[in-house]
Amino acid sequence: MTDMNRCKNRTLFAAPPSLRYPAFRRYWFGTLAAVNGFQILRFAELWLVHELTGSPLFLGYVGLANAAPAIGLNLFGGVLADKLDKRRLIMTTQVLAATLVFALATLTVTDVVRPWHVMAIAFLAGIVEAFDGPAHEALYPHLVDRKAIMSAVALDSAIWQGTRIVAPAIAGFIIAMASTAAAFYVAGFGFLTMAVAVYTLKPPPIPASTGRSAVGDLIDGLRFLARNSIFSFLIGMTFFNSFFGLAYVMLMPVIAVDVLGVDADGQGILMSTGGAGAIIVTLGLGSVNNFGRRGMLVIGGATVFGLALAAFALTTEFVGSYSLALVLMFTMGVFNSAYMISVMSSLQIMVPDNMRGRVMGIFGMTWSFMPLGGMQAGAVAHFIGAPYALAIGGFAVAAFALGPALIYKNLRSLGTVAQVPSSSSTTSEP
Repeated sequence: MTDMNRCKNRTLFAAPPSLRYPAFRRYWFGTLAAVNGFQILRFAELWLVHELTGSPLFLGYVGLANAAPAIGLNLFGGVLADKLDKRRLIMTTQVLAATLVFALATLTVTDVVRPWHVMAIAFLAGIVEAFDGPAHEALYPHLVDRKAIMSAVALDSAIWQGTRIVAPAIAGFIIAMASTAAAFYVAGFGFLTMAVAVYTLKPPPIPASTGRSAVGDLIDGLRFLARNSIFSFLIGMTFFNSFFGLAYVMLMPVIAVDVLGVDADGQGILMSTGGAGAIIVTLGLGSVNNFGRRGMLVIGGATVFGLALAAFALTTEFVGSYSLALVLMFTMGVFNSAYMISVMSSLQIMVPDNMRGRVMGIFGMTWSFMPLGGMQAGAVAHFIGAPYALAIGGFAVAAFALGPALIYKNLRSLGTVAQVPSSSSTTSEP
């Protein structure tokens, strides 16, 4: 074998750049456990509510209970992430999350659980998530050198995409073979694993915000976004996508059971298929140092995702083919992942360190809009049916991407030119 071939083989099988850093490696495996726990929790929670009520509207209520505190407090979660020790903040939130999940598991295994119990715990979990998410986003870029941030962003995103393949199938299997309560217990141990992993970290000193009050820091963060329209527009697009597009996650028990006629295992495979498409794209983008047309990837990814969602919803109603549903779920995973990875990579590269917690805290509200979007989709589904509710959301996502996004020049050119935030501590896009 020639030296050139040996070099190529070493490159092919080399670990991703960010995983060569021990601190990030521990953080990554801890996050893998926690996100698996979160995905299993969400699946089992919705399955339990559907069993208890059989109502798509109640699925929306659970989403609202979780989203309301997260939306209201995420901004302050970002402020604390910029002010406090991020490591201790994450440890605290993970232990609190595990406690809530174990409480729900105990209520379920003792057969005293009621829909209001699930809603109450979802509400408290939303409070915890509001302070946990911004701290995560503000911590992990400091566990690697700046040259490896793109790799860290991709691998952090790969966890969320990858667990969409495995976790729903695991949750469905646990529920089918054991019980819903058992799935909750497994989820809780995932959060505790993350707390232990973060305890072992010793990150370098991280610049903190210098504001004298939380409200003042919050206002500074909002002013920063107002001055830098590229950030506010990217975050605005993700809000719209989550509210109308990702609402399908909340209604999947209805689509799976009532429309396609499958059980928990079948729903798990459906969700996992979408995750498979997502992880393929995530790993592909993670192997590229800098994708030069991220703006067009944002617009194109959102458009195709919206149209694929509408097609998925309408074909389940009029065709009823489980195989076709799997193909469309895979397509949705591919293009939604391409869209979201482009947005997240751009934000992490371009946002200044001392603003990262606040900006990513506002961005983190995106995930809170998903269950809130589930509330609106559940309400619409109550009157016209779940497939039509999801189809309306899909067409809305595509229309928004093809409308305002196409006339916003800075978004179309994202990744092809340097865009510099107007701050005293800025980073230019490579």
